[in-house]
Amino acid sequence: MQGANLQIPYLSFVIGHSSLVIFHWFSVFSARLEWLRRALAGPRNLALQAILSGALMLCLCDNAQATGSKTLSWGGDAEGGAPFQFQDPREPSRIIGFEVDIADAIGRVLGIPVQFVQNQWDGLIPGLDRGNYDMVISGLEITPDRAQVVLFSRPYYVTFEQLAVRADDHSINSLDDCKAKTLGTLKGSLAQRILETRGNIRVLSYDGQINAYEDLVNGRLDGVLMDHIIALYNVAPLAQLKMAGPPVGRLEYGIAVRKGDEDLLAGINGALDKIIASGELRRILENWNLWTSQCAEYFNDREPSSARAEAYHAYLEERTGTVSFVARVKRYATYIPLLGRGALVTLELSLFAMTLAVFLGLLLALTRLYGPAPVRLAAGAYVESIRGTPLLIQLFLIFYGLPHIGIRFTPPIAAILGLGLNYSAYEAENYRAGIQSIPRTQMEAALALGMTRLQALRHVIVPQALRLVIPPVTNDFIALLKDSSLVSVITMVELTKAYSQLASMHYDYLGIGLLAAAMYFLIGLPFVRLARLAERRFIPDQQLHTAGAKQRQAA
Repeated sequence: MQGANLQIPYLSFVIGHSSLVIFHWFSVFSARLEWLRRALAGPRNLALQAILSGALMLCLCDNAQATGSKTLSWGGDAEGGAPFQFQDPREPSRIIGFEVDIADAIGRVLGIPVQFVQNQWDGLIPGLDRGNYDMVISGLEITPDRAQVVLFSRPYYVTFEQLAVRADDHSINSLDDCKAKTLGTLKGSLAQRILETRGNIRVLSYDGQINAYEDLVNGRLDGVLMDHIIALYNVAPLAQLKMAGPPVGRLEYGIAVRKGDEDLLAGINGALDKIIASGELRRILENWNLWTSQCAEYFNDREPSSARAEAYHAYLEERTGTVSFVARVKRYATYIPLLGRGALVTLELSLFAMTLAVFLGLLLALTRLYGPAPVRLAAGAYVESIRGTPLLIQLFLIFYGLPHIGIRFTPPIAAILGLGLNYSAYEAENYRAGIQSIPRTQMEAALALGMTRLQALRHVIVPQALRLVIPPVTNDFIALLKDSSLVSVITMVELTKAYSQLASMHYDYLGIGLLAAAMYFLIGLPFVRLARLAERRFIPDQQLHTAGAKQRQAA
C-alpha cells in the first residue's frame, strides 16, 4: 500500500468519512445494549438531558466576571483556611472569613453586590491579570515586586511573621536558633523571602497553610514561619504546637486590582476609608480576634477592646470539640452534595475532553499514516511535543499564557482544551497502532474487490482498528478522569479541589479522602464495565471466548 501517494484533498475525505465510521460504531454499539436503550428512553432521558444541558452550560458560561456585569468579583483561595476565607464548618456550602466580611462591607458602601471566585493562591495575580475577577482579597502582602504588576489599595490589615514550633521543643526560641533546621512556610510569601535571605535554613514552601502545620506536628519540620494571623488560627487548636520568639518583620495586606483600573482602586480606597472611620473594620477584626497593637497604631485607634471575638471562639470550638462517631458520619453526609458537585464537574470535563481527544487523535493517526510528508512530520512533531511536556505546564500556557497574545478562554473551555489536546497525542498512537495491526492483505483484498482506498479505509480498516483499541482507550479515559484534578490550578473546583477545601476545615484528610476516592471509583466503574461489554461484543477473540464459555456451560 503506497499511502504516501494520497494527496491532501483525499486525506480530508478519509478523515471525514472515518468520523462517520466512529458515529456509526457508537450507534451500533448503543443499539445492541438493551439497558442503554432503556436508559435513553422514557422519563430517565430527562435526567440525561439535564446532565447534557449542565455540561453545555459549563462550557459556554463564564465565571460571572465583572466585565459587562453588575457585580464586583474578588478572587481568593478558600483552601487557604481560616480566618481569611474558608468553608463554614456548620454549613460547608457557605464561605466565611474576615476578608469575606471586608469584601461585603466594601460592596455595601459601593452599592455593588460582590461575588467570590475561587482560585489557587499562587495563581491569584495571574488570574487577576487575565480578567477572571476584578480584585484580589486573600492575605496578599504589599511588596515592591507585586506593586510593579498590580495596583494596591491602602492596607486593611497590619501584622507580622510568627514562628511556631512543637510544644516539647525548647531548643528554638527565635529564628537565630534555626540554623541548619528545616522550616516550612507559604509559597511566594514574605516569610519565605525572610527565610531564604538567611541562607542557613532549609526552607520548604507549601501551597496551603494547613499542610505545613500538619508536617510540623508529624515531625517533618522543625518549625513554621507564617503570618501571625495564620499562626493564631493554626497553633491555638493544636496542643502539640506553640508560638516561639518575638514578632518578625512587619507586613501589610492590601487589595490588588489590575493596572489601569484606577477608578476601581479609588472606589475601594474610599470604601475602606469609610469602614475605618465608622469603626466597622475594627468590629470585623475584633470579631475574628485580629485587632492587634500594630493595627491600633496604623489606624490610630488605641481605644481598649472589650468586644468578645465570637467568630474566633466559634472556630476554636468547632476545631477542638470532640466529635462522636455518629456526628462524624452525619458531617460526612453533609459533604456529599459538595463532593457530588465537584464530581459532576470532573465527569463533564472528562467526557468533553475525551471526545476531543478521540476525534483529534484519529485525525492525527490518519495524518501520520496517509498524509503528505510535511503533514506527517507536523503531526509527529505535535504528538512528541505534547507527550514530552507535562500536562500542568500545558494548562498554564493555555489559561495564563495565551491571553498575552490576545487569546482568552473561560476556565471550562481551557480545561477541556488542555486535557483534550494532551490526551489526543496518546489516542493518536493508540489508533496508529490499531490501524497498523490490521494485515495488509485486508487492504489488498478490498482493492481487489473494486473498492477505492477511501472505501477500504472507511469500511474495512478503520472499523477493525477501532475495535482493537477499546482497551487502551478505556485506560486513557480513566487516567484522564484522574488527571482532571490538575484543572484546579485554573480556577476550576472539581472533585479533588472540593475534597481539599473540605479536608482543610477539620484537618480530616483521611475520612473525606476516602469519600472522594469512592466517588472517583464510582465515576470510573461504569465506563470500565461498558468497555468490557464492548470488548466481548466487538473484538473477535473475545467473541470466540464468550461463545466457547456459553457452549461449555450448555454442555
